[in-house]
Amino acid sequence: MASHFFPMIARMRYINRWGLMRNTRLENIQEHSHQVAVLAHALAVIQNRRFGGQVDPGAVAVAALYHDASEILTGDMPTPIKYDNPDIQAAYKAVESVAERKLLSMLPDDLRPDYEAALTIPDPEIRALVKAADKLSAYLKCVEELKAGNTEFKKAREQTYAALCSNPIPALQYFMERFLDGFSLTLDELS
Repeated sequence: MASHFFPMIARMRYINRWGLMRNTRLENIQEHSHQVAVLAHALAVIQNRRFGGQVDPGAVAVAALYHDASEILTGDMPTPIKYDNPDIQAAYKAVESVAERKLLSMLPDDLRPDYEAALTIPDPEIRALVKAADKLSAYLKCVEELKAGNTEFKKAREQTYAALCSNPIPALQYFMERFLDGFSLTLDELS
């Protein structure tokens, strides 16, 4: 019997982010998920090397690759709406859960357990690192848009930066202190 899980996952490239904002460059959830995976992997490595963590960086990276997969079926809910009130947030979480189960149902039975943790992220430490990387990716999108002269992202950058600064994960603070400024530089300045 044919399985449609991977063709559905391939459709991540068709779901654009930041739908309520004017963008100088569109960003889809596939490229966003790749960036989140790179950042989450880095946070996991830093957490282990610098702060005594015991998390599997590979599991963190895989969870990050799939963290927005449910949006293939739900679309990207803009943050100001998703978190505006607890009822909307709870309802959207329920919709995401249904979408995750739908995606899992597209896999052969024997493969589902291998993908369930990636789609649902039950481990709280992995979930926290992926959420931190997701927020970091949002901040980097704001930086990119502001560099391109798009002031529409000014308030989003301020709010996202404040959220990052209040996050207690030591690896995130380490990353921000040592790597964040480089994202504002030009290619010549990076060389």
